[in-house]
Amino acid sequence: MHHRTTGTGANPLRREADRTRTRLHAAFALACLVAVICGVLVGRTAWTSAARAAEEAARHRHLVTATTAGETTYRADSRPSSTPETVATSTWRYPSHRVHTGTVPVPAGTRDGDTVRLWVDDGGNAVPVPPGTAEVALNAIGVGAGVLAGAVLAAGALVFVRLRAVDAQCANAWETEWDQVEPLWSGRLRPGQGAGDD
Repeated sequence: MHHRTTGTGANPLRREADRTRTRLHAAFALACLVAVICGVLVGRTAWTSAARAAEEAARHRHLVTATTAGETTYRADSRPSSTPETVATSTWRYPSHRVHTGTVPVPAGTRDGDTVRLWVDDGGNAVPVPPGTAEVALNAIGVGAGVLAGAVLAAGALVFVRLRAVDAQCANAWETEWDQVEPLWSGRLRPGQGAGDD
C-alpha cells in the first residue's frame, strides 16, 4: 500500500499484460501523431506538385469564344455513375487565322448560333478547364486525408491484433492458475489426492 500511495516502486497488482496493454496504447497514440504529420507532409507535397502543374497547364491554355453550329446533344461519360454532359458542334479560331470545328461541352439550353467560352491549348484544340485553386486544395486534402486514414487504420489493426493476443494469453494463464488454486480454495479434492492429504 505504501508503494501505491507514495508512487515509488512498481504496483504489485499490475501484471506484465497490463504493462503490455499500456505500451500498445501509447504506441497507437504515437502512430496517430506520426500519421497526422505524414498526412500533412504528403498533402503539402501534393498541393505543391498540383499547383505547379496547374500553373504550367494554365500557361498553355487560352480562353476563346466558340460559336455553336448545331443543336445540342448529350454525351455519356466513361464512368457509369456520372450524368451525361450537354455538347454541341462548334467552331472557333485559335490562333486567329486558323478555324477549328469540334464537339465541345456547352451549357444546357444552348441554341444553334449561340456563343460559348472554350478553353484551348497552344494548337487550338479544345481542352478541359485548367484546375483552379479550390480543385488543387481539395485534391491535396484528399491525398493527405487518405494517407492519414490508411496509417491510422493500419496501426489500429496491428494494435488490435496484438491486444487480442495479449487477452488470449491472459485467459490461458488465468485458467492455468485457477486449476491450481481452485481445489484448495473450494476444498474439492484434486485428482490423485487422498482425504488426509494437504
